Amino acid sequence: MWSGRLVNRRKDGRLYQEEATISPVRDSSGNIVNFVAVKRDITEHLELASQLLQAQKMEAIGTLAGGVAHDFNNVLQVAVGYSELILSDEELPGHYRADLKKILESARRGADLVGRLLTFSRKTDIKPQPLNLNRRITELWKILDRTIPKMIDIQLLLGEHPASIYADPTQIDQVLMNLTVNARDAMPEGGKLIFETANIVLDEEYAAMHLGAQPGHYVLLTVTDTGTGIDQETLGHIFEPFYTTKEVGEGTGLGLAMVYGIVQQHGGHIRCYSEVGEGTAFKIYFPALVADEELNETAERVIPRGGSETILLVDDEELIRDLGSRILTKAGYRVITGSDGKEALEVYRQSSDKISLVILDLIMPKMGGKKCMEAKAKVIIASGYSESGPARGAMSRGAKGFVQKPYKMRELLTMTREVLDKD
Repeated sequence: MWSGRLVNRRKDGRLYQEEATISPVRDSSGNIVNFVAVKRDITEHLELASQLLQAQKMEAIGTLAGGVAHDFNNVLQVAVGYSELILSDEELPGHYRADLKKILESARRGADLVGRLLTFSRKTDIKPQPLNLNRRITELWKILDRTIPKMIDIQLLLGEHPASIYADPTQIDQVLMNLTVNARDAMPEGGKLIFETANIVLDEEYAAMHLGAQPGHYVLLTVTDTGTGIDQETLGHIFEPFYTTKEVGEGTGLGLAMVYGIVQQHGGHIRCYSEVGEGTAFKIYFPALVADEELNETAERVIPRGGSETILLVDDEELIRDLGSRILTKAGYRVITGSDGKEALEVYRQSSDKISLVILDLIMPKMGGKKCMEAKAKVIIASGYSESGPARGAMSRGAKGFVQKPYKMRELLTMTREVLDKD
């Protein structure tokens, strides 16, 4: 008998991870006449296990950071307290006073770092109140417009009538400022910084695929820059305290750790989507303050109708291909998938008469979505960036629609039907 894990290929060409046990079947003489294989698709299980491991690591780091921070606070309290006490002595010689002020300033900077660690570990008190996120961003924009370099174009694309969130105004300002500073540093030659808000509903399917997410009403804050982007290895560490890619002396590595801690403390969750050379988008989901009637009304909305057309779905991330394929297949569509632009273009050229629609990621290996747009097809752009970010160029080149990754079933099916029904 053999048991283990394999990477296998589905009939439609998609790869997946499986757990298998293969056992021999013997006849009465003991000769092997057949084999029995028991297999289980564990792709989704492995992805959720990876998310759980990351969440546990962040929790462990938070616990450690919180404990260390409290100890440091005691040490710093002595330094700050005695410095202030000695400085209050009017007979203290001037040259001592200048040196003590430097010690006091340094100790206070240390206390500020400790405060950030406590924020990350969610051990600080918050003073939440109903808050209009649009208003908060607009107030911040007045400050940023005077302090951010002029070669960075700040755009506000704020949704109409956003739901209120229950949040600490000071901590929300910290989130916005930290993301702004990161974006500024990623665009030394200039670029665009875009703030967007929208009311959204996360469904059961989204929550099942994203550890820590709960179904319900949210206000989505998206902060997008057109800077240098982040490689995939770094992306897995960006929320860890003291992890930084900046030069020594240019950052503490606590900015995004603070953002992560604040979002978690407010019952929300955060995702980052980035590609090297294509910019970065941070998506923060804050629980919305909505009435029970609104929740029920949303739950009763009818799922958009499907169809029988053939759709080519192209994405280099296997789990996203799988999810999109399942949603579309369940709605009756026939789905062909591709893992990169070159493969997608070849499939389309061979079967263009059968394919009614292409759902295409913008950034892929071998050949990106922008290059694939040259094929004369009905195209929906699917991207983790916002429609106002890097996707804008693709829309101007003739894409018929846009859906946000990760896919939400209702949005994907609605956009698919709308584009297919257009002339």
